[in-house]
Amino acid sequence: MASATRSLPILSLQAAEAAASASQQKAKELGIDVNIAIVDSTLHLLHFTRMPTAKLTSISIAINKAFTAAGHRLPTSHYNSPTFFPGGVGWGIQYSNGGRFCTLTGGVPILVEGEVVGAIGVSSGSAGEDVQVAEAGMRAVEGMVGRARGAKL
Repeated sequence: MASATRSLPILSLQAAEAAASASQQKAKELGIDVNIAIVDSTLHLLHFTRMPTAKLTSISIAINKAFTAAGHRLPTSHYNSPTFFPGGVGWGIQYSNGGRFCTLTGGVPILVEGEVVGAIGVSSGSAGEDVQVAEAGMRAVEGMVGRARGAKL
């Protein structure tokens, strides 16, 4: 018989804080200030950091990048293809979800044991910088999982 419920793995606050810290460190290495948003697998904001000179208009963009990456379980860079440009079959997706769907690069899902547990969205740098900063946060969570596995052995 099929189950009527499902357990959903959710990113912890501790992991979100580790991701934010690693992302801030990467941003400092790159010499930029960014907005860093981390959502859990329910798409709700879990942690937010605005570095001192990060663009104020990028706050909602960072949050929406994280929302999109977690909700679709794909990096937002996936939407930087002709399919999603004017005339493409995916054009208009950016207007979905109350305008929260973000096609800008810089949103990265966070996976634990193959399941999306949340996502990180970064905005205020260039597209490449945003990705580098987001991936640093993602790797910090992966590192926590690896250390936890090692401790269990």
